[in-house]
Amino acid sequence: MFQGLRTVIYHVDDLQKAKEWYSEVLNIKPYFDEPFYVGFNVGGFELGLDPDINGVSKGSNVVAYWGVKDARSAYQRIQELGAKKHADPQDVGGGIIVATVTDPFGNIFGIIENPNFKVASD
Repeated sequence: MFQGLRTVIYHVDDLQKAKEWYSEVLNIKPYFDEPFYVGFNVGGFELGLDPDINGVSKGSNVVAYWGVKDARSAYQRIQELGAKKHADPQDVGGGIIVATVTDPFGNIFGIIENPNFKVASD
């Protein structure tokens, strides 16, 4: 049985720069920091950075949407930190707003404001 999002891994060609950028975007330091993988705990979910880009083309990854309280302000802030517009914030119904940017490493990074979603505790 599926339990929900646990880990999303982005493949990056410069692990150090990616670690610094995501640390600033997420406003946290990684909990796991090794030359082969960097992991951030984002509200109980993991955003991982993998420097192995063999067989991976930029921008061809699955889009994961990370929860935010205010999608429009998060969208603005992440662009100020170097991301590029991919899809502007849009209301998809039920008070849910989604948007995507392209991070400096070619990955599509999704944000979602969803007042209906609550993380269940284990």
